[in-house]
Amino acid sequence: HPSYYHRNSIQQLELPQRKAALIVPAFETLHYRLTFPKSKAELLSMLDMGSLYTFRYHVWPKGHAPTDYAKWRTATVPYRVAWQPDFEPYVVVRRDCPKYDQRFVGFGWNKVSHIMELDAQEYELLVLPNAFMIHMPHAPSFDISKFRLSAGYRGCLQTLREEFHQDLSRRYGAAALKYLTAERSL
Repeated sequence: HPSYYHRNSIQQLELPQRKAALIVPAFETLHYRLTFPKSKAELLSMLDMGSLYTFRYHVWPKGHAPTDYAKWRTATVPYRVAWQPDFEPYVVVRRDCPKYDQRFVGFGWNKVSHIMELDAQEYELLVLPNAFMIHMPHAPSFDISKFRLSAGYRGCLQTLREEFHQDLSRRYGAAALKYLTAERSL
């Protein structure tokens, strides 16, 4: 049972005593009806048959690539991954972790900025070996449509990103330079 599994993982990893973000690997399907896999083995078989994909593989692979799905296939224990630009995994964190930056509402950069903040605070990014989630297809949100259609929206988002980088630099000093450098080299 998923919630039992997560509770168990949290206890085994001594999450209350450490700064860690537990990554739940994300997958997606293009089918509107899907029998949810009951196990990792079943999920892997669906992945191999092409009825599932790693999340956003076709449109935004950078968002989840650092999860290292190849390693996850055979992992039996949680493993650490490093922050990379545009990483936006789904995570389980302690309630007292840094909150989402409220500047990023709507579409764009809410999860990315949150993971950067966790990384800046030296949270371990740990992938759970037996957890997974599946994103089901749905109509595009109002906000993603605005992002795609409005240069003004994209410009505002860029300004907020720059402000966020400046705030990180103020809070974390030289340690935050890697985020800015990574952004500029993209």
